[in-house]
Amino acid sequence: MLVLGLETSCDETGVALYDSERGLLADALFSQIDLHRVYGGVVPELASRDHVKRMLPLIRQVLDEAGKQASDIDALAYTAGPGLVGALLVGASCAQALAFAWGVPAIGVHHMEGHLLAPMLEEQPPAFPFVALLVSGGHTQLVRVDGIGQYQLLGESLDDAAGEAFDKTAKLMGLNYPGGPEIAKLAEQGTPGRFVFPRPMTDRPELDFSFSGLKTFALNTWQQCRDSGDDLDQARRDIALAFQQAVVETLTIKCKRALKQSGLNSLVIAGGVSANKALREHLERMLGEMKGKVFYARPRFCTDNGAMIAYAGCQRLLAGQHEDLAIKVQARWPMESLPAI
Repeated sequence: MLVLGLETSCDETGVALYDSERGLLADALFSQIDLHRVYGGVVPELASRDHVKRMLPLIRQVLDEAGKQASDIDALAYTAGPGLVGALLVGASCAQALAFAWGVPAIGVHHMEGHLLAPMLEEQPPAFPFVALLVSGGHTQLVRVDGIGQYQLLGESLDDAAGEAFDKTAKLMGLNYPGGPEIAKLAEQGTPGRFVFPRPMTDRPELDFSFSGLKTFALNTWQQCRDSGDDLDQARRDIALAFQQAVVETLTIKCKRALKQSGLNSLVIAGGVSANKALREHLERMLGEMKGKVFYARPRFCTDNGAMIAYAGCQRLLAGQHEDLAIKVQARWPMESLPAI
């Protein structure tokens, strides 16, 4: 089965072709970072308009790269949620229109399920069951995964997610959007031990997260540095290091706890923050001590992309699932509500 996948949940337009027998044939991505950077964050209306502009040229590009034609497509998969409603509607309406025109089925894919399954595109994919740490945009979740659609939520962010905390901390120090890569880059030049940030909610047994207070701690530290006349360039580096260490160690502590409570020793990390090198190193070290293994997607499939949507959609289409012609998207959509296959 040859599936065309479309991703338009936020500020990246992704298109990919996935073959159920041959794997990923081609993919293309256009990031809107430059468009939104001047505003310090995503502007939903601009995001939607840019998806409209980029979608058809990217589809043509992917078909050309794969040496395929519209008549070769067996089905379409698109991100139906969660995400920005206007952005989601672009991908959903395009997919349903093409499905109708080409006489093939279409299916809406859960954005976070796409991230969760992205490591399946690698040469050594994880085997079920495993624990997944999903750290993408406004989501930080720990999930027990027994199969596709068999999800048990173990813990989640109660306020700011890790990715949001990275972006907001970067913004308060005057760094460019998106903040995650900026913080990680500065952290490499930080002075270890100058600042020590708290590890929120690690002193209690549950698996939920809270990063709002950590962001406030960073703000107070930054203001103290400014008031005392410190070298602000070095202060940024040192705060970035202390902040990243706190987030990474908090996530690692919670992951270890989740693995022990579930009795599993395989961990999947997925989403934009999973590309963070420090996080990968900490988790790999922790899983090594537990005689387990950590799995993740290659960096370009950590952020939003069409390949993960094409793959996830293909699995559900092969199981006989598909949508009617109605265009339906959901800004909020609990992953646990998905049917098992």
